[in-house]
Amino acid sequence: MPTQPHTRVLHIDVAGRDRAGVTHSLTGILARAGVRILDIGQAVIHDALSLGILVELTDEMRSSSLLTDLLLTAHDLGMQIRFRAITADEYEKWVQEQSKGRFVITVLGPALTGVHLEAVSGVIASAGLNIDRIDRMSGRTPLDANGAGRFCVELSASGDLGSEDRMRAALLALTQELDIDVAFQHDTVYRRHRRLVAFDMDSTLIRTEVIDELARLAGVGDKVAAITEAAMRGELDFQSSFRKRVAMLKGLPASALERVVETVPLMDGAERLTTTLRKLGYKTAIISGGFTFMGRVLQQRLGIDYLHANELDIADGVVTGEVRTEIVDGARKAHYLSEIARAEGLSMEQVIAVGDGANDLPMLRLAGLGIAFRAKPLVRQSARQALSTLGLDGILYLLGVRDREAIIT
Repeated sequence: MPTQPHTRVLHIDVAGRDRAGVTHSLTGILARAGVRILDIGQAVIHDALSLGILVELTDEMRSSSLLTDLLLTAHDLGMQIRFRAITADEYEKWVQEQSKGRFVITVLGPALTGVHLEAVSGVIASAGLNIDRIDRMSGRTPLDANGAGRFCVELSASGDLGSEDRMRAALLALTQELDIDVAFQHDTVYRRHRRLVAFDMDSTLIRTEVIDELARLAGVGDKVAAITEAAMRGELDFQSSFRKRVAMLKGLPASALERVVETVPLMDGAERLTTTLRKLGYKTAIISGGFTFMGRVLQQRLGIDYLHANELDIADGVVTGEVRTEIVDGARKAHYLSEIARAEGLSMEQVIAVGDGANDLPMLRLAGLGIAFRAKPLVRQSARQALSTLGLDGILYLLGVRDREAIIT
């Protein structure tokens, strides 16, 4: 093999149909020659293997039968093999580039198409980043899925990022045009070591707003629902709007609370997510502007560690319409989140917060990973991450958990 002046490194590239023993056979030749391996990477898509190895190229290797042995063994294995010489200067430049920023872009949705990947990779390239690796996080897709189901890929990228805000804005624009979600995270040790997940309750852990369900039973459903929607969009002050809505519940029998508990559905993926988090050693919390009577039921059912919510005042078997305790608004949510993190000995970088309304934004911004889940437009635009296309268990992908690793319930 012809070599360049000052060549110090050899790139060995192997490709072909995957079979057991390929890596072992080829590295066995390197082992017998005492070769020093500088880098190695391998991937398999369906039954196609791609293996790359960087080795130090010495004078002894140039005069030995090493390359011939590799060629013959690869041929016997039915693999293609190529060699490329790399100069010391080229190698050192590559080593220096390892200090650049590293990022993880997670693309998830009901299905993945070429349109999706073209758009996301275009944003990444425009930001001056290079895609180093792509991994599938979701399970294998059956041919008869007809585009229905779930798909997730994780793209690892590196480079000097000019404007993170501009890149996030470009990715958010894609989610509005295409039926996907895209999360952008710095690839740091904290991303792999989150330890606390705090959830809003209404329209996050459960599909509805409990106060709206109570209002419906009290005969003021439309009036309360309209105020709730405006408050969640950030158009009304949460404290005053909450007091106004609770006042409309005056006289509602306490038995109505049990009826709501029995009929309110969990959010898609809630049980799978919380079960997996618990098995992985995460602490969990409900921090809600809703009511404790519903929160306690969810705490028991889902194994939640902490609960902070509003106590609905009841006297003589009916709702009084009064608010007698401090209301859990956006500021209180952030306070409770930091309080729990402190009690658990965690930094805020290890904390995840999930919510859908404007009153969730303070805790979403405080957490190391704040996720707007099926959120109002203002919240989606203001939060650093947003998920809308899958259930709550889609959050597992953002933690680097593959489908095969999640607890199936």
